[in-house]
Amino acid sequence: MNFTVEGILIVGSFLLFISILSSKISTKLGVPTLLLFLAIGMLAGSDGIGWIRFEDPHKAQVLGAITLTFILFSGGLDTAFEDIRPIIWNGVLLSTLGVLITASTLGYFIYLVTDFNFLEGFLVGSIVSSTDATAVFSILRSRNINLKAKLAPTLELESGSNDAMAYFLTIFFTSLLASDQEVNIVSVIPKFFQEMLIGGFAGFIMGKAMIFVINKARLPYEALYPALTLSMILFTYSATHVLHGNGFLAVYIAGLILGSRDFIHKKSLVRFYDGIAWLMQIVMFIVLGLLVCPPSLIPIAGIGLLIAAVSMFIARPLSVFLSLAFSKTNFNQKLFISWVGLKGAVPIVFATYPLIEKIDKSDKIFHIVFFIVLTSVLLQGTTLYPFAKWLQLEDTSPIKKKKPWTLKLSEDVKSELLELVVPKGAEAAGKQIVQLGLPKNALIVLVERDKRYLTPRGDTVIEEGDKLMVMTDDKNEIKELKACLGIG
Repeated sequence: MNFTVEGILIVGSFLLFISILSSKISTKLGVPTLLLFLAIGMLAGSDGIGWIRFEDPHKAQVLGAITLTFILFSGGLDTAFEDIRPIIWNGVLLSTLGVLITASTLGYFIYLVTDFNFLEGFLVGSIVSSTDATAVFSILRSRNINLKAKLAPTLELESGSNDAMAYFLTIFFTSLLASDQEVNIVSVIPKFFQEMLIGGFAGFIMGKAMIFVINKARLPYEALYPALTLSMILFTYSATHVLHGNGFLAVYIAGLILGSRDFIHKKSLVRFYDGIAWLMQIVMFIVLGLLVCPPSLIPIAGIGLLIAAVSMFIARPLSVFLSLAFSKTNFNQKLFISWVGLKGAVPIVFATYPLIEKIDKSDKIFHIVFFIVLTSVLLQGTTLYPFAKWLQLEDTSPIKKKKPWTLKLSEDVKSELLELVVPKGAEAAGKQIVQLGLPKNALIVLVERDKRYLTPRGDTVIEEGDKLMVMTDDKNEIKELKACLGIG
């Protein structure tokens, strides 16, 4: 069916509207939201009731790269480095060694039981070897699952960083099949470390650059800051790719660096990118649903189900237990991490690479990957919550809610409200509030200057003689607070 521009906008807005409303229904029914997004795309396709024909894997791949870039950046931005610091090596091992073990185990099994050759089997294993961050946390957050023992940060770090390894393996085996070259592992290892090192370094530099630019830009409108960061994110991905680094790793680390520091309009930017991440998920799953041909899933249902079962019950657990063999993670925790090897849009996006290169059996590979994702979301996605409860890994302790940033003058208030004067020569003079490095529980709520009262923002510059109304709910931080302001 051919559409005008207006027709595309009407259909696109309708699909987006239905997808957003379906998220509410999915929460009530306990069905993973991402599964409904896929279903809507499939129903709208040429073989569904929508008769929309979309058969361009190249466009899907470009769109997938853009959406994945923003999703990974949002994941990094929403991750506190202080939370992942204790488990950083667990996450790194899972996202590198774990992905390699999963891809190898699954690839060899596919080679043994199907008509795929060695390289084709390992290509499929590589495509589905990573854990999808958005799939995992959309389910965990929608069910309000709180996990014990730093499990959430471990899963967050792994799922946010393991796409880089899966992407490298996918491109490697795709290029081998496209050029009929022989496997040369020796030449691959330096290239892998090159991509990871360049990607990591570029992400670190751009994360620092984003903090500097955001704090120094002094834009006339707050609404321009999201646009400013959007341009820097796209530049981070594309420039890293041009430098032969891993762009996905770069944007995730840039987000992680940015999210671990204070900067102007941080809360509004985090909310903005959380919304962008959801929008990208919806668009990507609908497009991928349009790209798949449902009748093509029927012939490969049997082998697809078998591969999905091996992935969930053998390859993923083997990779987790081997990667965390020397960690302090106990058996139940490893078992749960094994089950949270949830697949999402990323493997389907990666499956478009063989399609574009017109590799033999690429269409079959795409639909097998789609079937694996569908099975994973349907089975693992619906059982995460009961499985966590069964393993007694759900944290049922009361959640400590952050106190609102408001003044509440009452005798029951436990916070300290201080009036501090910035003396001449103080270190704080001439600095923006965001640059002061105030204690975590301290907040400047009012600034009195020249008989005028100012509402402080992150970019407000402190001047000598300012009277600051500072609220803190930790008396032990008062000394640290005065030191930050240069008050004796």
